[in-house]
Parts: sequence; structure tokens; C-alpha cells
Amino acid sequence: MERRLEVDPWRIVETGFDAAAGPDCMASESLFSIGNGAMGGRANFEEFFGGRTLQGNYIGGIFYPDKTRVGWWKNGYPEYFAKVLNSAFWPGIDIYVGEERLDLSICRIEAFRRELDMRRGVLSRTFTAVLPNGVKVGVKVRRIVSMAEPELGALSYELTLLSESGAEVSVTAFVEGDVRNEDANYDEKFWEPVALDRESGALTMRTKKTGFEVRWTQRTAVKAAGRPVSGRNVSENERIAERFVCTLKTGETVALDKFVGVASSLNHPEAELAAAAESVAQRAWAAGFEAVLAAHEQAWAEKWAGCDVVIEGDEAAQQGIRFCIFQLLQTYTGRDSRLNVGPKGFTGEKYGGSTYWDTEAYCLPFYLCTSGEEVARQLLRYRYRQLPQAIGNAAKLGFKDGAALYPMVTMTGEECHNEWEITFEEIHRNGAIAYAIYNFCRYTGKRDYLAEGGLEVLVGIARFWAQRATFSEPKGQYVILGVTGPNEYENNVDNNWYTNYLAAWCLRYASEAAEYVAAQYPDDYRRIVAATGLNAAGDEFARWREVADGMFLPEWTLEDGETVFLQQEGYMDKEQRMAADIPAEQRPINQHWSWDRILRSCFIKQADVLQGLYFFQEAFGGETIARHFDFYEPRTVHESSLSPCVHSILASLTGRAARAYELYLRTARLDLDDYNREVHEGLHITSMAGSWLSVVEGFGGIRVGRDGRLHVVPRLPEKWRSLAFELHYRGAILRFGLGTGEVRVVSVNGRPAEVVVGERCYRVDDRGIQVKVG
Repeated sequence: MERRLEVDPWRIVETGFDAAAGPDCMASESLFSIGNGAMGGRANFEEFFGGRTLQGNYIGGIFYPDKTRVGWWKNGYPEYFAKVLNSAFWPGIDIYVGEERLDLSICRIEAFRRELDMRRGVLSRTFTAVLPNGVKVGVKVRRIVSMAEPELGALSYELTLLSESGAEVSVTAFVEGDVRNEDANYDEKFWEPVALDRESGALTMRTKKTGFEVRWTQRTAVKAAGRPVSGRNVSENERIAERFVCTLKTGETVALDKFVGVASSLNHPEAELAAAAESVAQRAWAAGFEAVLAAHEQAWAEKWAGCDVVIEGDEAAQQGIRFCIFQLLQTYTGRDSRLNVGPKGFTGEKYGGSTYWDTEAYCLPFYLCTSGEEVARQLLRYRYRQLPQAIGNAAKLGFKDGAALYPMVTMTGEECHNEWEITFEEIHRNGAIAYAIYNFCRYTGKRDYLAEGGLEVLVGIARFWAQRATFSEPKGQYVILGVTGPNEYENNVDNNWYTNYLAAWCLRYASEAAEYVAAQYPDDYRRIVAATGLNAAGDEFARWREVADGMFLPEWTLEDGETVFLQQEGYMDKEQRMAADIPAEQRPINQHWSWDRILRSCFIKQADVLQGLYFFQEAFGGETIARHFDFYEPRTVHESSLSPCVHSILASLTGRAARAYELYLRTARLDLDDYNREVHEGLHITSMAGSWLSVVEGFGGIRVGRDGRLHVVPRLPEKWRSLAFELHYRGAILRFGLGTGEVRVVSVNGRPAEVVVGERCYRVDDRGIQVKVG
């Protein structure tokens, strides 16, 4: 199927549909997904579809510990892989016209349009189809997962008879609880039924092992040719269903409004689930679909008010960044610190829907800058609350004395990833947790979070690095052996530069943070010392500094005499080729090459050394960053969704404008254009935050400087006439307008802030500033 996506600044529009297209049909289900931070799902058709599909609806925080499946068990392996579950299919509608079932896999489709209105958060679909019995119908559907009411899903479904003679139409609205996860390791069903309440139109299901209970209550309103139609209950097994039968004449319409309340034991006592789901569904039914839709649209308008990025002169770029922002906003709202950002959000099952290091490295800055510091604090608290589990993860691997290893994949804080080269070796994730605390303090100008919980996290991380490093007698320095860096195309390597540099930085930062809390928050410091035994023997800080100062950082001298930080020891022993030399038919290499061949190649999956230079760019000059960009970027295949954004930012920083723009389109339109041919599995939510960074930090040139002030150095792509966005910064909400040779900044809320443009610092308030730049 050739997916026909229109370029539109506020909409994702697909025209045409081919039921035989398989993965492309599933890719559309991903692209048009909707959610509200608490739940969401793929854009599966409401009516039955006999073609290839990945049916998915997900509820944040509801998970199952799927038993680990590996060929060779190793001590320290997690016993389970936590997965956000595919839950009951709430949008279901089954339609028969005469004796024929409406199924787009067997109909002749004369017109088809699917639209995701990102401004309003509305998924809609219209089509005209001829059923196998010759009857022609037209359908119009609108669906939302309410941003105003986190436990509500609602839809409006209209079917119009277009044939020349009348027909009997049967419409069954249902919620189907008999669902499975496609990624189940042992083809196990994760849900078991608790209750089917026919009288109230409700279904209760419970997760096995974890014991979460969820209640779905359905309310419907149906009219045929403008007159109300009564239904009859046809619920059975694990399905609540109500059937409506009517006879339509040519041109007449049957219209169904459906409201489903979804209440879980994550948020309600089990004894109150029925009342909670009933209340949500009943209130929505009484208000009607249009009122529910209006409240939802108002909530989305408020979301967009401080988050929008406006690009003039480039609609493809504009559509790309708004798609990214839309997905981020509907994946995480900050209302619940027990929830986090899964790499696929509510769009698919890959990666289990769990939390990765992506949140701290990429997502936290987006929410911090667009939603305010309290939302970002929620993300930090998520990790603080899971510190005991992180200490437990480290203890399973033989670490002691409160050393903490944060998980690569988690729902509860306990590691649940089961690939050895990641579970045991991709330990750089620990550094991203520490960097997020530093980034938060630097950006907000507040260090109180160190006393609130940040220092305890840093202590656990520092203890891990101090124990994980080994002193090498031949080198006379500390080394870190047997790791995997962000570049997962090289496993079990020694002295990965990024990992070693990050470890040394963490040790120094933890020591500095402890000194700060001791001086500024003595009561909190005494509490932390009592809880952790920090520096009990009086030499712990000295040990951290010794390891940090003595850390081995591999380098390589190039033929021109310049040195580069070496990806890891032995990297230059590999055959040095450029990514451009790989034949197009062999890309992406992870879908065409053996893993052995990939590991022996020099090709890089994502930024590794460059990731470190991005994080700590103030510590390295622009010339150093440029040299490393020119060395590593040509060897990078960008087969991680997290790769193009970092490269785009560094390309902007170093004056490589054309490459920066090319890489930006790759990150912002990664899913829309399906660069890696995997959108059918779900969207790349966390990398979308990287797309925002590539606009704001890369092209906007926004960065907190060593002086603690916000600096702006615009580097707009040639075809962009202007760029505008808002940032929350130290109490102020600043609106930036960047154009050719001009920077405009105004404080929307009137709170003053200091902004550096060029070499001059300006005090920005509600009167704003307008500065000419070269």
C-alpha cells in the first residue's frame, strides 16, 4: 500500500486504503493513535476488520510480569519482563447490512479518508464502501480519548445507506475483554474475567499475578433517521454488548454515540470501581457527544497554549514537529508520578511499554521547558521512589553498601530487561538519571531537589560507579570493562568513552551535591547520612574523586595529527568504512545483516561519543565537537530513533546547516515517513522529544550557559522564514520569535528573566526585547 499522507500543518491525513497491504495498514494504526496520558490506543477500526491488524488499547501503570524467555539463563537475569497490557477493546462496533457484515477487508472501497486533528485531539474517518451483497454505505466516525476526563473514551459513528433500495441494519456496540498481547513470551493470556454485569453494561477484568482490576462501563445512544432506537443486551463471556436493529431507506442514517468509563484499581479501591466507571460513563452520556467533545477540545487548547512550535516557510517541518509534540502531550501529562514515558507510548507493544533511560536523556527537558518544573519534578520523583529497587538491582549483580543500578527497562524500579548485553552491560543508563537531576537544577536555578531526594539518588549511583571501575596496573588508571554504550551495535567492550566520561562526571557531581546539601540544608543532610551511611568512614568522597580523576578515557591520533575520543578500545582495529558505502538494499542493516556481522563492523547505531559531547558541550570547544562530528557521523547508520536528533543539534552548533536540516527531518518525520520501516510496531515517542530539542536547542540555539543565564544563538534553516516557541524558565514564560537577523523575546506572564543574545545580557519582561543579530 502506498500510504498517501498529506502535508498539513495541523493534521495527519491519509487518503486511500488497501486492506491487502499488511504492515502498512498496521503502520497507519500506529500513526493515528490517540491517548490522554492515562490511557490510549491504536487507530484500529471500530467495526470488524478481517485483514492484518495489531489491535491495541493500553492503560498506564497496568502491567503484567511476563516470564522471561531466554535460551541460556545467567545469574542476575530478571525473572520477568514487565509489559503494559493490551486491554479490553472499548471502541468496538459490529455492523451488518442485511446478512452482510461490514468489513473493509472484503468491501470495495470507493472513497476513504482518515484524519488525526492534532490541534483538537480528534481521530476521524470517512469512507464509502460497497459490501459483497452490493449494498453501498457511507460512514463517518469521530473518536476521542478525553483529555478533560482521563477515564473516558467516546465516539460518534454514523452510517448512511447509499443504495437505491432500503435495508435492515444491525449495529452492536461492544467492549471486548477477550484480548491478548501479541508480544506474550509464552502466548499466555494476561487477563482473567471477574464480572460481566449485563444490567449495568459493565465488564470487570483482573490481571494475573499483579492483580490489577479494571472496570469498563458502556453507555450508548442510537438514532435511526433522527428517531431514537432501543437496543437489547447481547452480552456474553467477556464481552458487554448492546444491539440495535433498524430499517433504513436510501439516504437515511443510523447514528451511534458511545461512551465508555474506564476505572482501574491503580486509582480506586476495588470496592469503588463499579461506581467510578459508572459515574464517568453516565455523566458523558447525559452531556452528549458534542459536549464531551467540546470539553476535550478545550483541554487540548490549554495543552497547546504553551507547547506549540511555529515554523514559517516549511510545512513538512511544521507538520513533523507538531506530530512529535502531540504524541508527547498525549503520552505523559505529569498528573501521576507513578507513570512515566514508554518508548512506544500507547501506540504498540514493542519494548513492553516500560520506562527506559530515554525519559531522563530526552523527555525531561521537553516537559520541563513546556509544562513547568512541577511536571519535571514528577519524573524525578518517579526515580527517587524506585531507589530501593535500584539498590536491589545492583545487589543482585554483587554490588554492596547501597550502590544503585537503575534499570534499563522497568515498571516498578526492578530491572526486567532480558538481553544480557543490555541488562548487565548498558550501565550508562545510570548516568542519565544523574544528568537529569543536574539538568533540572541547572535549568530551574533551584537546587532544593538535591535535598528533597536528588542527593540520595546520586549517592547510590556514585557508589555503583566507584565499585564498577577497576584499577588497571598496566595503565595506572581506572577502567570500566565489559559494557555496551548507547551504540548497541558494539557489545561487551572495554572503556567505552561515553560510559567512562559519564561515570567520572557522576562521581564528581555527587560529591559536589553532598557538600552543597550539607552547607545549605543541614537537617536534610543529617537525615540522608542516617539513611545511607554517607561518608561514614570519612573517606568516601575522597574515593569518588580518586576514581573520577584517574578514569581512563581512550583517544586515537588521526593521520593529520589530531586526536579523537575513541568510541572504545579496539574500535580502530575494525575495518573503517562509511555508512554511505552500504548498498541501499542492505539498509537498515539490523534487518539484513547477521548480528555477528554488525558487531564486527565499525558502524554506529546511534550517537555515543557525540552523546557525551552533546550533554557536556560547555566542557568542549566547538572545534572539538566539529572534529568528532566529522569523524563519527559518517560512520553512523542512525538506526536508533534517538540518533538523528543529537546529530542534528551538533550539526547546527558547528555550522553544518544542510546536514542539521536533513537530520532534523529524519527525526521529526521518522514515523510519518517510516524511515526505519518499523512504524507498524508503534511510534518512537521518546525520540520525539529529541526532535523538539533539535528545533529549540539546535536551530533556536537555546542553552543555559555557564553563567546560569539563558543564551540564544539562532541558526535557522535556509528555507525557514521564522521560528517561534515558548519556554518556562525560572518562573517566567518566555515567547521567542526568531527570524532572519532578529531575535524577539517577551515574558508572557510578566515575570522577568535574563536572556543573553550575542554578547549582551537583556532583562526580559512583559514589554519584551527585539535584537538584531548578525
